[in-house]
Amino acid sequence: MMKLNMMRGSPALSRRRLMGSMALGSAALASAPLTGLRAQAGAAAELEPITGGAIPIGRAERAERLKRAQALMAANDIGAILIEPGASLVYFTGVRWWRSERLTAAIIPASGDPIIVTPFFERPSVAESLGIDADIRVWQEDESPTRLVAQVLTERGLADSRIGIEETVRFFASDGLAQALPKAPLVSAAPVVRGCRMRKTPAEIALMQIANDVTLAAYRYVYPRIEEGMGPARIGAMMDEATRALGGRDPWSLILLGEASAYPHGSGKPQRVERGGIVLMDCGCSVEDYQSDISRTFVFGPDPTAEQARVWNEVARGQQVAFDAAQLGAPAGSVDDAVRAYYVSLGYGPRYELPGLSHRTGHGIGMEGHEPVNLVHGEQTTLAEGMCFSNEPGLYAPGQFGVRLEDCFHMTATGPEYFTQPPPSIDQPFG
Repeated sequence: MMKLNMMRGSPALSRRRLMGSMALGSAALASAPLTGLRAQAGAAAELEPITGGAIPIGRAERAERLKRAQALMAANDIGAILIEPGASLVYFTGVRWWRSERLTAAIIPASGDPIIVTPFFERPSVAESLGIDADIRVWQEDESPTRLVAQVLTERGLADSRIGIEETVRFFASDGLAQALPKAPLVSAAPVVRGCRMRKTPAEIALMQIANDVTLAAYRYVYPRIEEGMGPARIGAMMDEATRALGGRDPWSLILLGEASAYPHGSGKPQRVERGGIVLMDCGCSVEDYQSDISRTFVFGPDPTAEQARVWNEVARGQQVAFDAAQLGAPAGSVDDAVRAYYVSLGYGPRYELPGLSHRTGHGIGMEGHEPVNLVHGEQTTLAEGMCFSNEPGLYAPGQFGVRLEDCFHMTATGPEYFTQPPPSIDQPFG
């Protein structure tokens, strides 16, 4: 491994190049020979699920979510909010659906039961996963769904009220509603949706803990089975299989080897495990809708070089700096600021310059791998009990290697608490 020269002035990785690398990486995985992947089939047969204690979110919890949402609507002078299929729809209603040209949506008013709007022929299917008391209103193929939404709001006396639009709702839905209900100002529903989803309840925290336990257990199974010459696809297949065997759903794995570890989301260049080379793994899964996200970096084979160990230790210290800064009432951006100040004191950066930390220190996490808000400079949202974040202040030197350690934490009544403990050393990546 070339000695890592962490000097200012090295070229930064542009967004265009990053997106190109991601596309190339996906193509490489898609075209990878299947022989090695098939050889792994059944390799995790001795593993058993560890998710037996996972308790799905039930009607009582969703009822409390609706009460909280309606209280926030009243506080923000919002008459109702509109939500399309996705994590927020599952969060509030339990309805599991997909987005298509045919609108299915939930209307949650500031008082009274929610209303689900869906195509007539989809009603039975949509109703199957409904987890709250709600009216279901249908539209036919030759009718306008947004006119139906407007009709429902008018019936509830909300034709002139401020209507909150969840931030992922598509333009055709919000624009159609604006035309159908011209006297109702359309505003952001973020104060309501974020106000609920950002602060997790004990039930949500418990599910996230199990998801993290699954991912860490899968890491510990795969780690001693990595062999020289393996590529990212084969390692990822082992990780995904182990995750499923342990009870995790929708596993994902980002495996970066050697120089590719210097690019946070990878490279399209051929990669193989080499003795003395860096292995960076960024993996996660879902348990009853709640996510994990854990990254580990280690050296395959011999002891790490002094340079590899030094950079790894600096990242580990960066994690501790972030954790110490994440205190109740502190602005989320101050966590990122603390890490960057530490890295600048070592000669990295400044800011996002490379070699250094080219991305935010962390992101919100819950039902989605990335949720608001982020641990990034300038974010003024104050940290409060129930908020959950990743802590991943990596260091990267393009053309050489990178190190990322990532563990998620949640805010308790007394401060931050990890879901998984950071590793003690580069040669003990999983404790």
